[in-house]
Amino acid sequence: MTIEPFAWKNRPSLIESILPAQKISAEAQKERKAGAGQTLTALGSYWKGRKPLILVKACVLGALLPASNDPAADLAIFEKLMAIDDDAFLRREMIPSCLGLFKRLHSMGWMKEEEAKRLFVIRRRNLIDRKGTWEIKPFEITEIDSLVNTRQAYLEWAEEITKDERHIWERRWVQSFDYLERVGLAKRPEELEQAALFGPVWAEVNSYLGTDAYGIAELVEQLGILRFGARPKVGDTFSGGGSIPFEAARMGCDVYASDLNPIACMLTWGAFHMIGATEDERLHFETAQRRTALQVTEEITELAVEHDSKGNRAKAFLYCLEAVCPHTGWMVPLAPGWVISTKQNVVARLIPEPAERRFRIEVASGVTSEEIDQARTGTLQDGDLVYSLDGETYRTPLKSVRGDYRKPDGQLANRLRPWRKDDFAPLPGDIFQERLYCIQWITADSLHKRRPETFFASVTDEDLRREKKVVEFVGDNLAEWQSQGLVPDMPIETGDETARLKRERGWTHWHHLFNPRQLLLLASIRRHSPDSAYISLVFANELNFHSKLCGINPRTAGSGREMCLDRVFINQALNTLANYGVRSSFYQAENSEDIKSIVLPPGDRQISTISAEQVQSTQHLWITDPPYGDAVAYHEITEYFIAWLRGIHAPEFRDWIWDSRRALAIVGAETAFRSRMIAAYGAMAKHMVDNGLQIVMFTHQDPSVWADMASIVWGAGLQVTAAWYIATETTSELKKGGYVQGTVLLLLRKRAGQESVYRDELAAEVRLEVAKQIDTMVGLNQETKGRGRSENLFEDADLQMAGYAAALRVLTGYQRIDGQDMAAEALRPRQKGERDVAKEMIDYAVTVANEHLVPEGLSAGVWERCIGPERFYLKMLDVEAEGIKKLDNYQNFAKAFRVGDYGSLMESMKANDARLKSATDFKKATFEGEFGSTPLRALLFALFELQREVDSDEVMAHLREMVPGYLNHREDLMAFCHYLASKREGKLPEEAGAARVLLTRIKNERLGG
Repeated sequence: MTIEPFAWKNRPSLIESILPAQKISAEAQKERKAGAGQTLTALGSYWKGRKPLILVKACVLGALLPASNDPAADLAIFEKLMAIDDDAFLRREMIPSCLGLFKRLHSMGWMKEEEAKRLFVIRRRNLIDRKGTWEIKPFEITEIDSLVNTRQAYLEWAEEITKDERHIWERRWVQSFDYLERVGLAKRPEELEQAALFGPVWAEVNSYLGTDAYGIAELVEQLGILRFGARPKVGDTFSGGGSIPFEAARMGCDVYASDLNPIACMLTWGAFHMIGATEDERLHFETAQRRTALQVTEEITELAVEHDSKGNRAKAFLYCLEAVCPHTGWMVPLAPGWVISTKQNVVARLIPEPAERRFRIEVASGVTSEEIDQARTGTLQDGDLVYSLDGETYRTPLKSVRGDYRKPDGQLANRLRPWRKDDFAPLPGDIFQERLYCIQWITADSLHKRRPETFFASVTDEDLRREKKVVEFVGDNLAEWQSQGLVPDMPIETGDETARLKRERGWTHWHHLFNPRQLLLLASIRRHSPDSAYISLVFANELNFHSKLCGINPRTAGSGREMCLDRVFINQALNTLANYGVRSSFYQAENSEDIKSIVLPPGDRQISTISAEQVQSTQHLWITDPPYGDAVAYHEITEYFIAWLRGIHAPEFRDWIWDSRRALAIVGAETAFRSRMIAAYGAMAKHMVDNGLQIVMFTHQDPSVWADMASIVWGAGLQVTAAWYIATETTSELKKGGYVQGTVLLLLRKRAGQESVYRDELAAEVRLEVAKQIDTMVGLNQETKGRGRSENLFEDADLQMAGYAAALRVLTGYQRIDGQDMAAEALRPRQKGERDVAKEMIDYAVTVANEHLVPEGLSAGVWERCIGPERFYLKMLDVEAEGIKKLDNYQNFAKAFRVGDYGSLMESMKANDARLKSATDFKKATFEGEFGSTPLRALLFALFELQREVDSDEVMAHLREMVPGYLNHREDLMAFCHYLASKREGKLPEEAGAARVLLTRIKNERLGG
């Protein structure tokens, strides 16, 4: 078959017209929840901003596939290629047993008894026959109970049932689950052998697309030729953890990746060359890693600082800060809690020693659950030093211990001594001292077992002598190690995230974040490691396990695991700790996380350590996850790694700039941020083919931020063509499209013309475009439900985002609005609170979109006549009926419906247990404001009275008085009653009953008499 170059050059991309956002959301959630099982996590779990690979795949495929006049057929092909269609789940190992299939379909009424008797037989072991032969009997419903939990009998398909008929019933079984349930029961597509997973789809895919492919990479190349005349080139100038370039490469694209941050570039390199390594390459770096670990272990063992006189080997050392209490002069150990291990019931006890005016720390094992509970409260509580002595409790704010004060210029300072370059431990007079208080030991006789036995012990004089030996050894060698590049000597540059290191601890250089034992271990690892890119990645990962920022996690009761130490980057911050854990050299083997092996197809892969504005490589598709004004300060926190890695001279990284280059990072807000983003996206637009597409992974839902994005798009010479909302962080609210931390995919093309428009014309066009977009999506919802699916393709969040996108599509299609050049306007500084045309049109789009967010159970006409507070209350009733209680939902819908004082309608504002007021919660209050004068508020008062057993005639009289123009609102009031009765039925049956009573009274009342 001949693939004609550029045959699809001017055809719109599928992703510009349709995307099964809820399905992609569910798949992205499953990938997120895989934790360490995610493909790229093993390279460096310290990088938290990776987007799910399944999302990247959806973007690449959606950009390459064409949109036709049959969106349902287009969607079916896309779902087959994503392995998210009904049939794919049987290949994703979601295969039912015959018994499971029968029970579910029979209980749902989807399989009749006579059908079951025809489909199945019972195979039962003949227990009388000594040979244990099997006999096959006709299926009888009455025998089902005997088939449960027994190996002596089971259900199987009757011999005459064909494979095709079995498949029909198995497919019905899959369809009996909603999509979230299916995803939970199945494996992720990337976990399965790809040829088997996609083998059955190629005949239908090739027939529909006119291709001749039998693998994803082969198809992607052919799609690229049809659209761009060549294998598709995908670029990402904010490559971060590497998920976008890696997945694009795995799909068969040529890839260009760049990032200002060398750590991000290193992780992207690792995705290509470690996960994508050949068998020989993998053997090479794994051998080098094992050799290094062995040499380090031998060196540490020879120093005799990790073994006791009985041959036990240390696994972890636990340290805490100590400070003098200004009230008593006692030296007090600091920790938020003194639980060490919940599995072994180990705690640390503070024993007063009056003669020395300090506390002895005793480690006790096998304590009672009551003592475990007591030990959860430590000497650091809510930022205060708190302890008891001789029956009296003393509390001192930690800021007082530090001596916090403000300088004349307003800057915050304290009495902490700034550490010098040659420091690596506190000096005797420092405010905060560091103290070893517990050691976790591995017993000598279990050192070589697969699961060594461990115990926790108090610190002995022998331990302190070994501790002193480590300190002296590091003191004697630190300067030389720094001169050799084995230990960093890089100062900590003050920033939003790094300033706390000096403010809270006095640390001024990056090596101050490391305990002497950690410096000893890391210097040894560096000394014995070859200068290779592979080992650089492994060493960077090692750094995530070794610093004074590693917290102590005692585990939870019943977890079955003993104490563990957290990693440095459990979140995206540099968290100073009052107590911390130090891993011994034993942990080296444990830190070697499993790195998956995925052979990448042939392709060109480039990586550059340059800023987005400097890009010179032309691409077909740009897919980016850019920073935002409130983004994580990666340019600061990754200096933690750069300080160590800049001394490594791996040939592959030799030409890279090992500096964070903070001045070039796109950060901040307002004009500076917009101008840098315009420069970045303008450079990508300049280096994109004319029929190319940009996909921006955008994470905000605030309409004002969308207006800023409109300015960036204008300034870069681009135009929005579509947007999709993908929930990527949690699963709790997918069914209702909840406002979780998700991702908006913003689709951009080069602006074609220089059209002008006036604001009134623009408003009319925005309204038509928003309505058209949402009506199309609602229609597809109805169509998919008509095909037997229980879930919507698109939910409220998708519809709102589509409304925003429709507005941006109209806005960014014009160069001039009301005579203003919008590209120039994008760079103009804004006054605080200033409104511009973009903000006005986005707000207007929100209003239009919300008119289409009609809750299930209400007619569009009733919804249209409601004002904002009524819509908010009715919509949240719908959400509550689904069991969703997150406050974020209420906040975002209040913003969407422009309800300023939504709190007056809320009974609870708890983060995870928010809820509306019921009629009885309102009582006789809240008749002020917009909501107080609405028909809905009057109706709620009527329901309150009915539940208080007020005479129904009196209730009706009050209702007529409270609703001006009552007869004009009568139909709406009946609709409200019916809706409230259905939504309150399960949770507030008394209110639901009152609503039904009131509905009957309104319906049957005599009018005009």
